[in-house]
Amino acid sequence: MSSSWSSRLPAFPWDSLAEAKKLAAAHPGGIVDLSIGTPVDRVPHAVRTALAANSDSPGYPTTQGTLALRQAYSRWMARTHEVPDLDPGAVIPSIGSKELVAALPFQLGLGSTDTVAIPEVGYPTYEVGVKVAGCSMVRSDFPGTQAGSGHISLLWLNSPSNPTGEVTSVGQLKKIVAWARANHTIVASDECYIDLGWDTHPMSILSPEVSGGDHTGLLALHSLSKRSNLAGYRIGFISGDPSLVNGLLQVRKHLGMMMPSPIQAAAIAALDDDSHVMAQRSRYSQRRGVLVDALTDAGLRIDHSEAGLYLWCTRSQDAAVTVEWFARQGILVAPGTFYGPAGKQHVRVSLTATDERVAAAVDRLTR
Repeated sequence: MSSSWSSRLPAFPWDSLAEAKKLAAAHPGGIVDLSIGTPVDRVPHAVRTALAANSDSPGYPTTQGTLALRQAYSRWMARTHEVPDLDPGAVIPSIGSKELVAALPFQLGLGSTDTVAIPEVGYPTYEVGVKVAGCSMVRSDFPGTQAGSGHISLLWLNSPSNPTGEVTSVGQLKKIVAWARANHTIVASDECYIDLGWDTHPMSILSPEVSGGDHTGLLALHSLSKRSNLAGYRIGFISGDPSLVNGLLQVRKHLGMMMPSPIQAAAIAALDDDSHVMAQRSRYSQRRGVLVDALTDAGLRIDHSEAGLYLWCTRSQDAAVTVEWFARQGILVAPGTFYGPAGKQHVRVSLTATDERVAAAVDRLTR
């Protein structure tokens, strides 16, 4: 039974990088791992202080999280992302955002009679979630333009995109929302990189400019992993349509999906403090700038990449060949094929390495 279940899922993508990682690690200067988006900078002091102050938490937390946490999230959405008056009752904390992405179709009650649309190039966990729920899947950034796709029960958006860094325009978001409502399709907008716009300003699907102030049929997912260096804390959120959020809450209560109380306190501290986000943005901006110059000088073309923590690069050749080219210089990157067939000639280069390791990569690329 276990073997049969696991066979429904794709191979874990990063396992396939073992040989490239071995090759990169053989470099005399050591490996520079730019293949994953895990933060390397310190957790903000205010967050660590809040975690320690609330460590004596013997009782069970609630699945919905504290009102204080949900109010802090609503304040952040109003202050930073132009989503005023978000009802804290329409917010649920998640144990990081990945578990929610992987389980959302199932937790929404979708199954074998439903079709889920995921981005043409996108986070591999969208596909995993479809397979876990037993749904059908189409790859399309806007299914309304794809002939023969049939009824779409759930449409995944990802802006800013992982891996491409592309930001969906407000005009396009509005068209997608209008189409989804006309076709009774739920829209789940993965906005985990929304605080990291470089060349443009990402907009939440819950913004009145997009939604018209009506969140019916709309869900937004957010994370503190990237903006606050809290990947190790596992803090995510889902918000939007009160009816859909309440349905998810009832399911998650049964599944015991509860964010630990000390982590909730840490999340409040992170949400209420904008200064550490600006400081972290500055670090990423500096790393991004030197990597853009080095990659361009080395003959790569950078596509999109106007937001987020990655540079979407190509040498106009098969992604596996480009991965090997980087590995021979002691640099590990992720092939675009991890994110769908349309990524076959691209690689994803992460900004999440220390300044010293980024400098080492730049030195190798510009020799």
